[in-house]
Amino acid sequence: MAGPVIALRDLVFRWPGQTGPCLDIAALRVEAGEQVFVHGPSGSGKSTLLNLLAGVLVPDGGELRALDVDLPRLSAAARDRFRVDHVGLIFQQFNLIPYLSVLDNVLLPCRFSPRRRQRASADGGDARAAAAALLTHLDLAESLWQRPATALSVGQQQRVAAARALIGRPEIVIADEPTSALDAARQAAFLDLLRRECAAADAALLFVSHDQRLAGVFPRQLAMGEINRATGAAS
Repeated sequence: MAGPVIALRDLVFRWPGQTGPCLDIAALRVEAGEQVFVHGPSGSGKSTLLNLLAGVLVPDGGELRALDVDLPRLSAAARDRFRVDHVGLIFQQFNLIPYLSVLDNVLLPCRFSPRRRQRASADGGDARAAAAALLTHLDLAESLWQRPATALSVGQQQRVAAARALIGRPEIVIADEPTSALDAARQAAFLDLLRRECAAADAALLFVSHDQRLAGVFPRQLAMGEINRATGAAS
């Protein structure tokens, strides 16, 4: 697509009951294929920014465009559709469905999004083949694919969450503190795998963490304290 994947201008958000905003960003652009490390302490606005970019929250003012779509103008249902079609999310706690197998967890976006299913099928012949390829690339043995996701180790569950976020080549991948439960070696391995898969799909990656030791592998770094003009409110 022409133009940035994400474009913000004079973006303002305040929680109900607050007199001032917790997020106030003059401008931000993220291009296709960019890999951005977003960092800042608790209360700096990281989680609020992610929820706005994913269409979970709606700003109080300013411009927020993703893939040239004016997200705040969409209905809640349309934002949900946009998110499942175009955004891959990796949560700190992974949010895997405990009673589903590893493979079925990865396939969830394809169940809810015909677009993701079509793109996954184009990659692998069908969505299940695409899921299998992702799990293989993420070093999860086939013997694990039919196990309940919660029967896996933390590091393995993390890779399942990454495969679920990446299937169907979403244009935007958002990772919210996904390595906080891992030791240094596993953090490094996971970062390498995630960045490699996003690069292969030309997906914009926003990786959010308070741990600046992880920042060095990212070509671009954003400090919330530098881009968020609001202070003193929780994220």
